[in-house]
Amino acid sequence: MESCRPVLLDDEAVLAGGLGGAFRLGRLAEIAFALVLGKRTRHRIQFDRMVSMASKPRPAVRDPDAAVTQHLITHRRELHAAPELSFKEIETAHYIAERLDPLGVDKLTPGVGGTGVVAEIRGQRPGRSVLVRADMDGLPLTEIADVPFRSTRKGVMHACGHDVHMAIALELVRSLSERRPELPGMVRFAFQPAEEQAGGAKPMIDAGVLDGIDRVIGLHVWSQLPTGQVCVPPGVVMASADMFTLIIRGRSGHGAQPNLTIDAVVIAAQVVTALQTLVSRETSPVSPVVITLGSVHGGSAANIVAGEVVLQGTLRTFEAELRRHLLTRIAQVAEGIAGTMRGSSEFRHDSGTPPTINDPGIARLVKEAASGVVGSDAVVMSEPLMVGEDFAYFLEARPGCFFLLGGAPEGPPIVHHTPEFRIDERCLPIGFEVMTAAVLRLLQPD
Repeated sequence: MESCRPVLLDDEAVLAGGLGGAFRLGRLAEIAFALVLGKRTRHRIQFDRMVSMASKPRPAVRDPDAAVTQHLITHRRELHAAPELSFKEIETAHYIAERLDPLGVDKLTPGVGGTGVVAEIRGQRPGRSVLVRADMDGLPLTEIADVPFRSTRKGVMHACGHDVHMAIALELVRSLSERRPELPGMVRFAFQPAEEQAGGAKPMIDAGVLDGIDRVIGLHVWSQLPTGQVCVPPGVVMASADMFTLIIRGRSGHGAQPNLTIDAVVIAAQVVTALQTLVSRETSPVSPVVITLGSVHGGSAANIVAGEVVLQGTLRTFEAELRRHLLTRIAQVAEGIAGTMRGSSEFRHDSGTPPTINDPGIARLVKEAASGVVGSDAVVMSEPLMVGEDFAYFLEARPGCFFLLGGAPEGPPIVHHTPEFRIDERCLPIGFEVMTAAVLRLLQPD
């Protein structure tokens, strides 16, 4: 695919090109027309000021570089319009590799850990080796936002901001590739598949993406944190997240003769209720835990006793040992109840990530770097989030930091993983500048 020029943020803007055939001509014309008429639509991006903080004033972020902003917007919108699901990020990986290749990176490797892409830039001064991670996958949702760059793929959407992460990483590659003479050490970029299934980080690590790496860093745009703010926790950032399946088996039969059956629905109902006691009666009140049974499927007709029910759920906590204990107890409780009621239970641990925990020393360095960009008042603290993130595997293997980038749009609160998801694009140059400052600091040999 031919490289397209940046989206200009004025009345003469035109979006030329797309993502590996993702744009049909009609959609391309729609996007270009909407951008040309930018100032007469509500989609025009204005960067004349940063969003005011809701609670108190803060030092203004300096005006972003116009060319950098154009690149960021272009990448983000093109990627947003053509999302792909976990481990199916084929065109996304092609888009990334196609834009990295002209930058003259020292090493470019596609197909790492599946559809992952790895690039390296080596500076000409001594320093450390830092890995920057950006996730690539979208979610199985149909976007409803009325924007000219909305998803062109029915049932698939970037509803968690991974398009933002990729755009920032791509622009950081371009920026660092132009400053090799003064750049210390080496920066490796890992464009990672399948974060949404917690399945992409480990294959990349197993493929050697951390070989020779001293420190790791990543970010996540957050739609509930005001634009202009950055959160750099010194410890726990996000919870562990484990997906599990319980298959409750009984014996099917006629609804009029329950005595001749083993009702899997009744067993499952008892299991659902009992699992919540693991939170309320087996866990300390000061240790946050969430067990959610989000899917219950069983039975085929109203007058047939179900012989099997499938429960699917998640477990979330901030403590590694508690995580291991509760995964064991979930299986034990289900098996005990099912056995008592003459049935059986099978436990499957489908996927999982450990808690995302920053190294305090690295987090301090990133916080200092962020303060130099947005001002110390805009680097805020936040309670750990109960969502999961497989960047945790990188943090288990190397000291590093995962920080949150404020991107809350104007209006009512926007929640990740919903068809309504959107972000304030003014966060893009802020995220780029913070990540640039943080990486340069982590490269230092001290």
